[in-house]
Amino acid sequence: MPEHVFSPWTDPSQKPLIQFRNVTKKFGDFTAVDDLSIDIFEKEFFALLGPSGCGKTTMMRMLAGFETPTSGTIMLDGKDISPVPPNKRSVNMMFQSYALFPHLSVADNIAFGLKRSKMPKDQIEARVQEMLHLVQIEKFAKRKPEQISGGQRQRVALARALAKAPKLLLLDEPLSALDKKLRQDTQFELMDIQEKTGTTFVIVTHDQEEAMTVASRVAVMNYGKLVQVDTPDQIYEAPNSAYVADFIGDVNIIEGQARANGATVSIAWAEGQPEIIGTPSKPVRDGKVSFIIRPEKVAISSDKPADRQNAIKGTILDIAYLGNLSTYHVQTADGTIIKAQAANSRRRSSRPFTWEDQVWVSWTDTAGVVLEG
Repeated sequence: MPEHVFSPWTDPSQKPLIQFRNVTKKFGDFTAVDDLSIDIFEKEFFALLGPSGCGKTTMMRMLAGFETPTSGTIMLDGKDISPVPPNKRSVNMMFQSYALFPHLSVADNIAFGLKRSKMPKDQIEARVQEMLHLVQIEKFAKRKPEQISGGQRQRVALARALAKAPKLLLLDEPLSALDKKLRQDTQFELMDIQEKTGTTFVIVTHDQEEAMTVASRVAVMNYGKLVQVDTPDQIYEAPNSAYVADFIGDVNIIEGQARANGATVSIAWAEGQPEIIGTPSKPVRDGKVSFIIRPEKVAISSDKPADRQNAIKGTILDIAYLGNLSTYHVQTADGTIIKAQAANSRRRSSRPFTWEDQVWVSWTDTAGVVLEG
């Protein structure tokens, strides 16, 4: 593997910074985190992704020390941190609300934790300047939080959280209060800051795009369990379940009955429709399967393509115009909707397809994912 690829989780000699070992957390009869084990490595930008109530915030709160596991062990740097109170852990947390002190200036907000830890005054001043520079808010140092924008407050909160150089920074939905454009810009700044400081970041988010942009690895959660933990490209291109595929980005999921045919499978999915030819990544038994294909891998054309086995006729039911591309919702004769995406290389008035057009949707034999069950 090339040296520049950061993937300590593939190297057995690397020791994890964080280890969850069979961790369960219950609130009364409700199990928020269910027998969960995972390793997170130093300098990772790790994302916990999932719907509300899946257990991701509970995991983070246990790392911070605000919740105690019902059973199991959480290790930080090889030591069990359960008995260590939150203020004694080399872990800091940046809250969704930012939780800045309104009566203190930006500089004093950043200095607050350093003063509490009895750092010498000259060192505090130097560290605050370093943090102001890191998050690019030097000119706002003397202002109060209400005198700066939401995006700037978010930077102050980040600088304050990083000031004590924690081994681990926890970020709870840190960008949810920002508008979409600012959020996208800030994602790249966060990645840059994480790389510069070398701090391990663990982010909780329900925003798939955010997780896929910033993280070295993403853990998709559901009902207190980890469904898949992998790099963003693997989560997107090789989901291990229909749940993960559906949760990350737009997707077509077609269920049918598979019949093995050498390296490929033939999938019968609707009466009167041609079988779908798919190429599974590992052998699939004959029987029920889900065929998963992303809309950008589905081509749309007026005529049946001669070079593809997977070609299905339908009618354009709906068109979602997204500026640089359009998503076409094509209804087949049996009522199935298949989404296809095409780049908008022409002006809108001269697009090739419109509502009610008869078209063909097609894809290659290797474009989709075949999953059993």
